[in-house]
Amino acid sequence: MPEPTEGLVRFFPRQIDFFEIFERASRNLITASDELVGLFNHFDRIDERIEVIHALASGLDDVLDLTWAAADRVVLFHVPASRPGALALARSLKQNTETVHRAVQELRKKQYAALKKTCIDINSLENEADRLFREAIGKLFDDEKDPILLIKWKAILEHIELATDKCEDVANTLESVVLKHA
Repeated sequence: MPEPTEGLVRFFPRQIDFFEIFERASRNLITASDELVGLFNHFDRIDERIEVIHALASGLDDVLDLTWAAADRVVLFHVPASRPGALALARSLKQNTETVHRAVQELRKKQYAALKKTCIDINSLENEADRLFREAIGKLFDDEKDPILLIKWKAILEHIELATDKCEDVANTLESVVLKHA
């Protein structure tokens, strides 16, 4: 029987490339400092602009935190194998995060019409994630006979679903930017 963590080796590599992590973090610093330059260059509506920047950064951070929490619980709970519902929900989250990324790119390019449509796509993807979550939870309660494993999987699935909710929150923040600037 394979070890419970064997399938997670790709997700949690044994050798962590800290330089890649540092490079990604430093790119985020550049983006944040670029926003700060823009703030001082166009010194107007300061409170409004800061509020939106904070809401967007906070929302993106929430998605990442919940994604990490779901993965962390797989290891923490020593879950022996995956479930089809979890895989479907994780794939849905991935599609949602890719769409959020596209929306952020559209915001940067000031492509407000495209951004508005992408936000609608994010909302649709979140609705699909809700459906997948309900289906996965229903199947979990129908099929799982071990009450401890049921509790573990319920927590994992809830974290993934909450991450998709946070993607929708990001879309709502982006839509507010579109309304103010389009």
